[in-house]
Amino acid sequence: MHDDLIARAKAWLAEDPDQETRDELAGLIDAGDVEELAARFSGTLQFGTAGLRGELGAGPLRMNRSVVIRAAAGLAAYLKKNGHTGGLVVIGYDARHKSADFARDTAAVMTGAGLRAAVLPRPLPTPVLAFAIRHLGAVAGVEVTASHNPPRDNGYKVYLGDGSQIVPPADAEIAAEIDAIASLHDVPRPDAGWETLDDAVLDAYLARTDAVLAAGSPRTARTVYTAMHGVGKDVLLAAFARAGFPEPVLVAEQAEPDPDFPTVAFPNPEEPGAMDLAFAQARTADPDLVIANDPDADRCAVAVKDGGDWRMLRGDEVGALLGAHLVRRGAQGTFAESIVSSSLLGRIAGKAGLPYEETLTGFKWIARVDGLRYGYEEALGYCVDPEGVRDKDGITAALLITELASVLKEEGRTLLDLLDDLAVEHGLHATDQLSVRVQDLSLIADAMRRLREQPPTELAGLPIVRAEDLTRGTESLPPTDGLRYTLDGARVIVRPSGTEPKLKCYLEVVVPVSAHDALLAARARAAELLTAVKRDLSAAAGI
Repeated sequence: MHDDLIARAKAWLAEDPDQETRDELAGLIDAGDVEELAARFSGTLQFGTAGLRGELGAGPLRMNRSVVIRAAAGLAAYLKKNGHTGGLVVIGYDARHKSADFARDTAAVMTGAGLRAAVLPRPLPTPVLAFAIRHLGAVAGVEVTASHNPPRDNGYKVYLGDGSQIVPPADAEIAAEIDAIASLHDVPRPDAGWETLDDAVLDAYLARTDAVLAAGSPRTARTVYTAMHGVGKDVLLAAFARAGFPEPVLVAEQAEPDPDFPTVAFPNPEEPGAMDLAFAQARTADPDLVIANDPDADRCAVAVKDGGDWRMLRGDEVGALLGAHLVRRGAQGTFAESIVSSSLLGRIAGKAGLPYEETLTGFKWIARVDGLRYGYEEALGYCVDPEGVRDKDGITAALLITELASVLKEEGRTLLDLLDDLAVEHGLHATDQLSVRVQDLSLIADAMRRLREQPPTELAGLPIVRAEDLTRGTESLPPTDGLRYTLDGARVIVRPSGTEPKLKCYLEVVVPVSAHDALLAARARAAELLTAVKRDLSAAAGI
């Protein structure tokens, strides 16, 4: 076993085109570090519906140039097999470590395979790449990003020509082509022959951002903005300037791209502490709202003043607010969300007489809904211009929520006032998440097995009226690894995360509200129920 491991590591080393990872791997081989070599060579990073994502480093279980070249070659083979020889592949990248290298390698592989490749001019938000695919008539797109993962990670996201992320069976077919590549020496990689795009594609994206706002709407809301050390700042500022909003006050410490994300433990607005600097800036600047993008700017977080201090709105709250705003503006088309998001959007759409659909988790599913007008997911993802960007877009979502805040400001109201109105109209929909991060992935499988073998019959004293194992699929959903419990006045979904070593449980309770003066009691009841559901679910899952 030991000799076999060393042999595999040496074979990998002989092909590795990157001096940095070659040195790292040679050091491990020389030191005879069997444990670390085993951690990198006991398999390969799996190419799935999120593409690839993992820690940077040498070896097949890490993100590196060798892994990316194989992924690009597999994608190229898949595209050619499906009749796209000579087609255009657009490549975007963020400001993480190695992102520019991975983008360049991808362009070289596509060119060597007889496809045309075009690379965005510099690190730009993921939605600009998603827009560029359709705008330029590409057959596929690649975004090099690990979104809001830790600094040591990078990733590789694949879109097809419709501008949406891949879904089965394309992921498995691409993975099979990647597995079929025997040696990197078989993959032609010319030094030139691809195009580096100019700012015309970014200008076209910015021109479309205007389309999400209503002509002549108020543009008075003042914002504090953080890019969270990512690539959102310049594009967001340009979009806000075009729209005529007051210039956002920047959180200076987090404004410029920095792949080390020095001011946050996790560069995700949802993580504890990530918004602290933005809130500090807001206490000084006293804006109407705080807006944050994640590092690749496809997500948008919103915070408001609640009582004496600032608090983040949940993704479900923003999702409902944007939906209500679009209804009020007379939007037509289908409203959609993933099954783990709040059922409030369905109530809003239903009352407005609009079609509504639930999908599996992820924008790869939401973006494919027929006639989509608006889609969102509780993890801060919003698609408000599906004709332009068939994915979540943190720039256009920021514009739309700032327009809504401006409309309400003119009426002497706030986003919280509108949330109260929605609770009175449709019931108080309160959501929470029980999220368990593990070192050992078998703990997640154990918890899922335990819930399947001994399913709970009630949670928080509420009877479970329907228990569904989503691996079997439902009338409207393809199979996925998850469990859904429908309770009398509540809903719970349990699933392993697709991108992180986490078990995620999504909880929602709905408490009827008779009038505005009953909101306080309804909130207390909802909080009490959510706490009890969490406690009982933890016990049932053994986590």
